[in-house]
Amino acid sequence: MLDLRQLRYFTTIADQRSFTRAAEVLNVAQPALSLHVRHMEADLGVALLVRSSRGVELTESGMILLRHARAILGQLAAAEEEIRGQAADPAGEVRLGLPATICEVIAVPLIREVHQRHPKIRLRLAEAMSGYVQDWLREGRLDLAILYNDIADTRIASRTLLQEELVLFASPTLAAGTGLPPPGTPIARSLAFDMPLILPAESHSLRRLLADQALAAGRSLTTVFDVDSYTNIKALVAQDLGFSILPRRAIGAAVDQGQLVFWPVSDPPLMRTIHLSTRKDRPQTNAVAAVERLTHGLLTSLVTSGAWVGTRLSAQD
Repeated sequence: MLDLRQLRYFTTIADQRSFTRAAEVLNVAQPALSLHVRHMEADLGVALLVRSSRGVELTESGMILLRHARAILGQLAAAEEEIRGQAADPAGEVRLGLPATICEVIAVPLIREVHQRHPKIRLRLAEAMSGYVQDWLREGRLDLAILYNDIADTRIASRTLLQEELVLFASPTLAAGTGLPPPGTPIARSLAFDMPLILPAESHSLRRLLADQALAAGRSLTTVFDVDSYTNIKALVAQDLGFSILPRRAIGAAVDQGQLVFWPVSDPPLMRTIHLSTRKDRPQTNAVAAVERLTHGLLTSLVTSGAWVGTRLSAQD
């Protein structure tokens, strides 16, 4: 029969995709971890993990066990917190996923706020492009996530918080030779969509949003490069290789330094929504609830104070 220790070991191995890294995280000898997995496989009569060139991979049976193990461990953590009266002084680990552009805005003040108000909470931030953050939340590797799109998944609860302005931008050299209005002048969506664009790949939520908006405007996107990195997109645009459309906040520093110029998009403004999402198929610990409240409050404060340029609070929040 499986026990809780084996389930903890197994979920850590699955998360780390490596016996070696899992052993370091758990402070357990690697041979002992391997022995536990062999005992689990013998008890269940199936293979749970296989080694590959990419590390440790889950079998189909392993994925089933991982889903149930996370639910069991989550319920146990919630019960322990309730018994210990954690409502007044929450403690434990909270995993929050953030897209890169939002991480730049909120990471440091949120870490400071959590540390000051709830020093027993261990906040772990995972930064990546929004599509990866979404996948991690679905897989149960995160407790909370800030996302650019609402997930159509019955296991996920989302609340719309903000709307963020998207702008067309280019290098000053490229802007001077295109016949576009002077930078800073609002331009129509159709004109923005007609530019040769450097954008994330089609699987990215921003690319899908822009493709849908272009279609609604009777246009189709013309991309010259697909790049899943905002830093590299900005670098390519600065080298006169094309235009792009990103959040105004994401290009602010480069605009201030004279490396890029931008045009607001009008008729109507081009916006995308920002959501705070969590899993609803598992008990929410008091620590997760506390971080969710602080995250929401901090985002709201950044918008209302004007510190986060190009955003506005959603009417749905």
